[in-house]
Amino acid sequence: MALPTLAVSPASGQLTGRGMDGFYRDGRRVLSRCELRVAGDEPLVVQGRLTSAGRARFIGTIRGAGERGPDPEIRVERLRSADGTEQITFRSSATRPVRLAVEIRLGTDLAELGAIAVGLPGPELQATVHGAGLRWSATGVHAVASATPSPEDALASAGLLRWALELPPGGHRSIELRTSLEYEPGGPLDHHGRAADARIPAPRTGTVARRTRNDRPPRPWTAARLECDDRRADALMASSLDDLHGLVMRDSVAAADRYVAGGFPWRCGLAPAEALWTARMLLPLGTRLAAGTLRALARSQQVAPGADFGRIPGALRDTGPHSPPSCTGIEATLLFPAVLAEACRWGLPPHETERLLPTAERCLTWLRRITDPPGGGRSGYVPDPGPGGPYRCETQAHAHRAALLGADLLDASRPSDAAALRDWAAGLRTRFRRDFWLEDPAGGRPAALLTADGRPVPHFGSTTAHLLDTGLLDGGTSAHGLLDASQTDQLAGLLAGPAMDSGWGLRGLSTKESGYNPFGHRTGAVRVHETAVAAAGLAAAGHEQAAGSLIKGVLDAAESFGYRLPEMYAGEQRTAGGVPVPHPAACRPAAVAAGGAVHILVTLAGLRPDIPAQTVSVRPLGTAPLGAMQLTGLCVAEQPFGMRISRLGMGMVETAAEGLQLVS
Repeated sequence: MALPTLAVSPASGQLTGRGMDGFYRDGRRVLSRCELRVAGDEPLVVQGRLTSAGRARFIGTIRGAGERGPDPEIRVERLRSADGTEQITFRSSATRPVRLAVEIRLGTDLAELGAIAVGLPGPELQATVHGAGLRWSATGVHAVASATPSPEDALASAGLLRWALELPPGGHRSIELRTSLEYEPGGPLDHHGRAADARIPAPRTGTVARRTRNDRPPRPWTAARLECDDRRADALMASSLDDLHGLVMRDSVAAADRYVAGGFPWRCGLAPAEALWTARMLLPLGTRLAAGTLRALARSQQVAPGADFGRIPGALRDTGPHSPPSCTGIEATLLFPAVLAEACRWGLPPHETERLLPTAERCLTWLRRITDPPGGGRSGYVPDPGPGGPYRCETQAHAHRAALLGADLLDASRPSDAAALRDWAAGLRTRFRRDFWLEDPAGGRPAALLTADGRPVPHFGSTTAHLLDTGLLDGGTSAHGLLDASQTDQLAGLLAGPAMDSGWGLRGLSTKESGYNPFGHRTGAVRVHETAVAAAGLAAAGHEQAAGSLIKGVLDAAESFGYRLPEMYAGEQRTAGGVPVPHPAACRPAAVAAGGAVHILVTLAGLRPDIPAQTVSVRPLGTAPLGAMQLTGLCVAEQPFGMRISRLGMGMVETAAEGLQLVS
């Protein structure tokens, strides 16, 4: 994956035209079929693996006449890049010249990614011979496949390119395939200049959409590295950052602004809430991703007078059978001021903060207005998605954090507004503890939501973990939470219990609740993002054993997934010798899963900066659940930061910006 390009294939490397196989560019399938045959037979593939987020390598052997014994003399290597290039190299160990009859069958439907993902591809198109390859056409768009060296024969009716390759003794020959997508002026672009399919930006002009490996956006974060007693943690950190790089996209309006797409195959474009969550979780690696993401979303904010003034648009998200869909735009609107405030703590330059502050102020204006609607309603709570509710537990947590962290942003420029926000947050805490906390013989728990008429819905799930995620204030301190100390301890115990901790991570719904389904994407499946939020919140609240259990569970799951964590996987109870089972509709790679993996690993360090005050505190988990570890290449105050944690949980800063004061 190297958005806006990507490639999907089985481990054989053959693109068969079935399922989602293909090269994709700008949300459209450029090739659906790319089948290699030698002397009429497919290579015997002995290995297929990713070498990076954007490149795969397939190794096969070819049986030929005259071979003796089991040892193959001809092997083939296919190096495939997400950008649509493939290098096919044949190597001979024979002591005689070998002649290979090579053919590659190509085809495409030029279908849109969104249609293919739901099982509605188009018919395969008829090819025409075009230069050193083939060409396929649909309304306003063309796919071109070319090869070097030029094929000796091209059959458009069958989509075949053919070569007769001569391999000298011990020699090799290569074929390079290249795919491109061409748009005609007035082609299938919507009025935003985007492909009308999978939310991947398409070219704004009728030119060939060429992307090479050298055209990838640079990583908008530092080259962080983890060295841990548990070496699996090192692999997870490296793989997650590599996957995130594959999801990095340039904004179509301002190319210097970069953000990460949500994930493949469902969210290959800007998903506002997920982009903000990922940027927030990567703040220890610098503020560039946060700044680019915030600027991109600021341009989408509603600024016209009206009920939606200040809101960031976003799609609806299914939340399972217990409640109507939630709105990702509401979540993004509440995340915006919180991410900006925390980016300031990590060292976002003041001029960047000032540039984004008006957008944050409009988000906070929307928050105050939506919780006190002029037409009545349940005053004081944020409805999600509609004006009449419901009122979700996690949405109130996002709103509370936005108010407190937003007040920090406004202290210098609008102190009266900052004071009003803190007063509003204090009122929300009082109301929430009264209306959302449900007492029971086991000690009580928070309700999942309040209905429009104020009735609490008691289903207990992972969204309650957001109540522990309070955010950073000045001095590197945590903001107030919606729960009091005893309620926080009770919630921590529930999240750490066997009904929620599957052994692989946090279930979306407790096994004790009606409707629990280990594969339910909101009713039981483990979501890496919410597990990371829970682990960090538990650690900050002093429940280190519970945090460590979740962290180790995700790490164990990551190993079975080859360190590319899916967005979610089944919440079945872990058993000896068992492995986690991926959810069939999960994005993989997924930005919030990869970002969540980085987040839980950096959580072990307990970094809490306050760069405006030139201080940083280091409070690592004393339990040291993964043993000793060293983090290098972090970024605090726009300068390199490195630290070491001993097996006893003692932290020592090794690299830091000049003038930065370490506080307890």
